[in-house]
Amino acid sequence: MKDPYQGKLTTAEKAVAAVRSGRHVLIGSGAAQPQRLVEALAARAEALDDVEVLHLLTLGEAPYAQPRFAGHLRHNALFIGPNVRAAVSQGLADYTPCYLHEVPSMIRAGRLPVDVALIQVAPAQDGFCSLGVSVDILKAAVKKAGYVAAQVNARMPRTAGDSRIPVSDIDAFVLGDAPLLELAQPQPTAASLWIGRFVAQLVDDGATLQVGIGAVPNAILAALSGKKDLGIHSEMFSDGVLSLVEKGVVTGRRKSLHPGKVVASFCLGSGRLYEAAADSRFEFYPVDYVNDPAVIGRNERMVAVNSALQVDLTGQVASDSIGYRFYSGFGGQVDFIRGAARSPGGRSIIALPATAKGGSVSRIVCCLPEGAGVVTTRADVDFVVTEYGIASLKGRTIRERALALIQIAHPSFRALLAAEAAKRGYLEAGRLLPPDSGPYLVELEARKRFGDLDVFFRPLKPTDERRLKDLFYSQSEETTLLRFGIPLRRLSERQFQELVCIDFRHSMAIGAFVVDGGRERLIGVGRYCSEDGDEVAEAAVTVHDDYQGRGIGGFLLDYLAWIGRGRGVEAFQAEVMSLNPRMRHLLRRRFSRLKERDIGLDGLLITVKLSDWNGSGNPATLPGASKAQRG
Repeated sequence: MKDPYQGKLTTAEKAVAAVRSGRHVLIGSGAAQPQRLVEALAARAEALDDVEVLHLLTLGEAPYAQPRFAGHLRHNALFIGPNVRAAVSQGLADYTPCYLHEVPSMIRAGRLPVDVALIQVAPAQDGFCSLGVSVDILKAAVKKAGYVAAQVNARMPRTAGDSRIPVSDIDAFVLGDAPLLELAQPQPTAASLWIGRFVAQLVDDGATLQVGIGAVPNAILAALSGKKDLGIHSEMFSDGVLSLVEKGVVTGRRKSLHPGKVVASFCLGSGRLYEAAADSRFEFYPVDYVNDPAVIGRNERMVAVNSALQVDLTGQVASDSIGYRFYSGFGGQVDFIRGAARSPGGRSIIALPATAKGGSVSRIVCCLPEGAGVVTTRADVDFVVTEYGIASLKGRTIRERALALIQIAHPSFRALLAAEAAKRGYLEAGRLLPPDSGPYLVELEARKRFGDLDVFFRPLKPTDERRLKDLFYSQSEETTLLRFGIPLRRLSERQFQELVCIDFRHSMAIGAFVVDGGRERLIGVGRYCSEDGDEVAEAAVTVHDDYQGRGIGGFLLDYLAWIGRGRGVEAFQAEVMSLNPRMRHLLRRRFSRLKERDIGLDGLLITVKLSDWNGSGNPATLPGASKAQRG
């Protein structure tokens, strides 16, 4: 029988004997860390001097980072995982910031020296071994290293894609069957479940997704279970993706690149995940392909979801350090954010809980603390999501960014953030902000078609001030007169701020938006407001001249009635001019009884009881309406 390893079988001790002092040793990544070879290297450490041990994130023990090996072995982290974080923070190990897609080219160019590669592979077949569940930077390391030792593990799956390396490229093989290292799946928190719900609003059917690991990514994936034909193109994936594949949510049928395939560079998770990775639906490629922004951008509707430690009010993202303390790394965050920006219909999301340390520290900060590094620049950031809502930053001014981010910070920190923002000139002094409230009311979002017009309805936010101004100044004088009862030419800055500061209890404003020329345009508003404890609210609806006569005003009125009734409002009052028969007709069609009182100046005060509303539920469930998807 032909020897598949060409006489290169040996012991772990003999395999690592080739490691000499002063050499640079790269260790296989993630679940593919070759545990027997690592143990043998640690056992030999005191016979060595100044050996650098290099790797991406690994699971399991990292003995080479222990203080007792100082002067013998020194770790260099390309991404700081929990098993080496203490060593890095104590100055006993190094950290090299880098974009993940550039690591293979840096290895090939010698900018990251690799003399020895210690890897783990599936058993040889037809003259090749598979790198299995961790391809990432290893193909470049195997080609560059002068010496390669591989632990052969029958539990390692052979994976599709570009995971094979020739047996001839490996100098020593060590047999070592063992379960692959597993990554425990964290339980979802209340915050992560809200974040998942909001992120799901930004993911359309047929989108291709990149997402990482942890409680927040898991909650996001769980929230996508109602989507259709999602695709995956991600540096890594975990059990949450496998679950969506099994449910038929992730099919890849509408992917523009590698249709029908889950594309990744490595995976981390359970033993069941590693077994499933052998399925041909999963394809593994090196990171200089998977994470190349130009490649990522070839996926239409690419949605990149990444995490952060802190975000400042200008949109700068700190992901690898907390102040001076290095915590993780760049990974593929910037790769995918910039790749998604190139994608037709693409978008990127930074998702993070609003607080840390049991709610005592805000992750949304006015300014990043001294020493904190910016991984993603303010010009790159698209959306930021916390459990309190979604902030859209792309193309927004510093003032608009500060407003948006303050509104998704924890309520207990918003006043302080606003004060700090005013001190630094991000906001004007005395800026009016909504009272503190809970998470943004995503359930009040809906989409409805009016003939050939697609309209998106959602509550107004402080960041809609500019859109409201555009609506006010672009509509006709007649429409303004009918809405306000006087021929207004302008509103003060304070008045505009009041109109977009909604508390969702005593005041409500639903905007109607369309996408016009690539930008979101406000074309109508329905609002009501009442005094504290008052069961009668003043209501008003306005629709831009260009969009009247389509039924948008009636839908807004239905929406207000449904919301108000659910919040204890018993009646609406509306001041209607006699010159505005359309509004009177609108009210008569939707309420079985009207009470009218002449208030002079050709005006009527019309009162309607919400118990007389002809509607029968959430207007978003009426024919022609649907749950919103962000435009």
